[in-house]
Amino acid sequence: MDRYSAMFFTNWKRKHHHVNRSKVVQNLQGDRVIWTIVLLFAALSVIAVYSSTNLLAYKEKGGDTEFYLLKHGFFIFGGLLITYLCYLLPYQVFGKMARMLMMITIPLLLYTLVFGVDVNNARRWITIPIISLTFQASDLAKLALVVYLARELARRQDQIKDFQASFLPILIPVILVCVLIAPANLSTAMMLFATSILLMIVGRVRIKHILGLVGAGILAFGVILLIGIAFPDLTRSGTWIARVQEFLFDSDGGYQLQQAKIAIAKGGLFGEGPGNSIQRNFLPSPYADFIYAIIIEEFGLFGGAFLLGLYVILFIRSVRLVTLCEGAFGALLTMGMSLLIVLQALANMAVSVHLVPVTGLTLPLISMGGTSLLFFSMSAGMILSVSRQVEQQRVMPEPQIATA
Repeated sequence: MDRYSAMFFTNWKRKHHHVNRSKVVQNLQGDRVIWTIVLLFAALSVIAVYSSTNLLAYKEKGGDTEFYLLKHGFFIFGGLLITYLCYLLPYQVFGKMARMLMMITIPLLLYTLVFGVDVNNARRWITIPIISLTFQASDLAKLALVVYLARELARRQDQIKDFQASFLPILIPVILVCVLIAPANLSTAMMLFATSILLMIVGRVRIKHILGLVGAGILAFGVILLIGIAFPDLTRSGTWIARVQEFLFDSDGGYQLQQAKIAIAKGGLFGEGPGNSIQRNFLPSPYADFIYAIIIEEFGLFGGAFLLGLYVILFIRSVRLVTLCEGAFGALLTMGMSLLIVLQALANMAVSVHLVPVTGLTLPLISMGGTSLLFFSMSAGMILSVSRQVEQQRVMPEPQIATA
């Protein structure tokens, strides 16, 4: 190669390397901190699930530990892809889909309540024909209700203090969705109800109206509990009462909490190391409900604090987006999705350290669970979509005013 050809090749390489790098940067606009947190969640999830499914692999797959690693890795990849696709969409698209999502959600919840797959005395799952994949309609309901609330609160800001014109159209879907979820999955219904209440506070709804909604929620729960006592097959009221009694009157907790406490105690400050958990062989669902205890056992209190810190930072960055967002819908959507993720994460962690009764809630973006992981990935993608447009608005040059 002569000198001129070498110079041409070098310049061409530099030019196209710069273009490719610019494209990568352009395709990853938005809050870089939130992007980093999402990627860290994905990496931690693969490590934690691979370790905690060891016994399950021996029971179900004859010791093929790679089966669940590959399966979970597939869902992690799918989740990141969904996050990226949602990030690319203008967040206003989700608002236009809100009514359609609710129209799909309500019938699915009704179908699940009557014809859902019964697992552990709870009808939470629907089996998708052909592929035989099960998913919880409540996962879709959480997403749909928060998007719908954000949209309606944003649309009605001018008359948000009016009960009949603004609050009543919001009140009915919240009560309806939570009541349909509660018989089989009370913890999810309560978490979604709390998220809705907090989102309404951010959306400037009158406090007296919110207190009325809280009262209606308590009344609805009381009715469901009474129905469950009278007809035990319709709800899981026996399980709810047993878990609350266990939490209030048994300082050691039941079998699950005892094993979780042992895992945390073994972890100490720095943990036993990845893959060295012992309590994964004794904890029920160590890859889902109690995965946080396994993470502490293997990575110590520092690892548990690091994971908790990621959720806290995610919430802080989301609040920052709320303050920067010009549109009410974008701000409320970001707040709603971040509350959805962070509140469930805190509830899951609180169970492992015996601060609240056992709930059955998974750790968002960490626990094994196909459709749950995908829907939470969608939530993260919506937050990133808002952050992308906020960044574009901030860097957009101000229009020049012509002078005579």
